[in-house]
Amino acid sequence: MTTFLDTPPTAGPLAGLKVLELGQLIAGPFAAKTLADFGADVIKIEPPGAGDPLRKWRLLKDGTSVWWQIQSRNKRSLALDLKAPEARDIVRRLAAEADVLIENFRPGAMEGWGLGPEALQALNPRLIMLRISGYGQTGPYRDKPGFGVVAEAMSGLRHLSAEPGRVPVRVGVSIGDTLASLHGVIGILLALHERQRSGQGQVIDVALYEAVFNCMESLLPEYSAFGAVRGPAGSALPGIAPSNAYRCQDGRYALIAGNGDSIFKRLMGVIGRPDLAADPALADNSGRVQRVEEIDEAIGRWAAALDVGQVLAALDAASVPAGRIYDVEDIARDPHYQARGMIEPVRLEDGSTLALPGIVPKLSRTPGRHRHPAPLQVGQDSDAVLRGMGLSDAQIEQLKAQGIVAGGQGTEPQP
Repeated sequence: MTTFLDTPPTAGPLAGLKVLELGQLIAGPFAAKTLADFGADVIKIEPPGAGDPLRKWRLLKDGTSVWWQIQSRNKRSLALDLKAPEARDIVRRLAAEADVLIENFRPGAMEGWGLGPEALQALNPRLIMLRISGYGQTGPYRDKPGFGVVAEAMSGLRHLSAEPGRVPVRVGVSIGDTLASLHGVIGILLALHERQRSGQGQVIDVALYEAVFNCMESLLPEYSAFGAVRGPAGSALPGIAPSNAYRCQDGRYALIAGNGDSIFKRLMGVIGRPDLAADPALADNSGRVQRVEEIDEAIGRWAAALDVGQVLAALDAASVPAGRIYDVEDIARDPHYQARGMIEPVRLEDGSTLALPGIVPKLSRTPGRHRHPAPLQVGQDSDAVLRGMGLSDAQIEQLKAQGIVAGGQGTEPQP
């Protein structure tokens, strides 16, 4: 058996990268999942017993969340009780050989366990630590509990996510956590590149609210320059016209983006409004924004007389960007999703098949791939990891008897 203390290289652009994941639920584990998809060897530390709470979130298959199969694919599970000094010693030994450590505990938790950056980088100066938290490792809010939904509110996103005058709504997925994770992955790749020159690791401090705020486009400079406080606009995109959702005869909506100058003229031709296409006041976006209600009314009247399929066929023929709003059944049946490998059937450990999202981004020569399913049992790979560190079977059984370690035999990394 091997751990990443002596891991054979695997396929993928991150082959040979040794990653230790501490944390749970979404933000930290999503970052580690992304690295694992591209060949990194990820050992996930879970608490004995229930393990990561995500195992029981949303819909369960045979007692385990199907979400878990996405979030933990290509990882191995080591169950440790981090409250025990012996468990923290195991983490230190793993961190001493790791390239990257990912954690998303509240600031100060790792330091309280003696696993903060100073302690771990003293053992391994090359170690890169990604720390994801609600508000970051510094500042007056650092000790406040922070979830993605709060970050979405603090960043300004939730304020914009509503119809004017109505209660702001949330995006239906954990977008704050995911954006923070992706910023964390960017930070890891930047730090790995810099380490090639310096030989030194560093700490990457990602705050959930900052990751969302980084995607808020011109929100702040518009306020700074003009005192403009951007408000909710429903399905429209303020300051860009026309770009909206239009109800069709069959009750479905067509999303139409006719905001390019030449695209706008083609769109007006499709809807039978050559007068608007020829109007010099509407030749560019600034003029169209001034008359957006008139333009939206014209497009909406045309769309309301046709089914969504007819609307989209007409717009496709004129090369006007448009689409309908998909639910997951539409996604699963869509031929483009299929052709791009974005609906990936995988065989689970129990022999059943489950469709999972494909891996992105798509690399031409060293693409990511699904090497093995998520560990079904908490600590499934504990024995393999600990044996690879040199512990005897008797030592492992003693740790299990003390409740410090849990789990089973597991498997070696898959090439």
